[in-house]
Amino acid sequence: MKQYKVGILGATGAVGREMMKILLEREFPISELHLFASERSAGKVVAWNGKPIQIELASEEAFEGLDIVLGAAENDVAKQFAPAIVKAGAVFIDNSSAFRLRDDVPLVVPEVNGGDVKLHKGIISNPNCSTVIAVTAVNALRQLSPIETMIASTYQAVSGAGAGGPIELSDQVSALVKGEKVQPKVFPYQIAFNLIPQIGSEQEAGYTSEEMKLQYEGRKILHLPDMKVSCTCVRVPVVRSHSISITLRFQRKITPREAALAIKYAPGCKLVDDLGEKQYPMPLDTSDQDLVWVGRIREDLTDDRGLCLWCCGDQVRKGAATNAVQIAELLIAEEA
Repeated sequence: MKQYKVGILGATGAVGREMMKILLEREFPISELHLFASERSAGKVVAWNGKPIQIELASEEAFEGLDIVLGAAENDVAKQFAPAIVKAGAVFIDNSSAFRLRDDVPLVVPEVNGGDVKLHKGIISNPNCSTVIAVTAVNALRQLSPIETMIASTYQAVSGAGAGGPIELSDQVSALVKGEKVQPKVFPYQIAFNLIPQIGSEQEAGYTSEEMKLQYEGRKILHLPDMKVSCTCVRVPVVRSHSISITLRFQRKITPREAALAIKYAPGCKLVDDLGEKQYPMPLDTSDQDLVWVGRIREDLTDDRGLCLWCCGDQVRKGAATNAVQIAELLIAEEA
């Protein structure tokens, strides 16, 4: 089997570290792994696959000779180095939002629109983590009937805000148990024992940037340009795994039984749906694995063509790192 020279841009962050782990788990054929970061981390040594790897300074010359670069850096870093990565002849699979809505950049969830990988011109985008989880959950239903509208409420774990999120939650819980005051830093308000109904900045019509991603990205991935989405994103005091409540309206009525059967056999999904036995998706169960769990499937009592469901998925893995590695797997499969 051909071996590939792979780089990770932003290798020291939570997603970058997870990418390193998943490349090993999935036995991606790597001849060389290069880890890139800022001056703060360059020169440090990390262990991977039983070998020491020195972290390299990200620069425009650093990507020469690489086949694939996985992006786990912020938007400005992705924009800075994308031209150099493409010029070097590598394919840039980017987890930032910098290129997601560009017409010449495929936005890919392998289980949903994997064929779009073939359309790349050197850059492939990884969607927003909540978008990945939502479209994976509903994709099988789209096969039964086109989706006209989606109403979603996301319950997003603190780790979605970066490595500091879980630390702040833990510190605040400890402080409050001792009767001490807390001082929010990562989040605008206390997150322990609280919910914060804003993720992202205000964008349009009272919606935040995070909330609009599900409409714009969902349309592109599902190939449903007219689908309308209304989304509310909430930060919750959960360490890992995002949960989403979704109500869909279809062109024709789909029964809960039809939906459950479709999801049961859908790639990337696990049906967990038995209310009587108290079986449904929960963040604790879905953390540190790659399936999107789907349950609580039921009719929408306000709309004859509506259907409600609940899903959970690990936003660090399937919502980011694993999805990027899966895209890389599609790339090399095209060459086989």
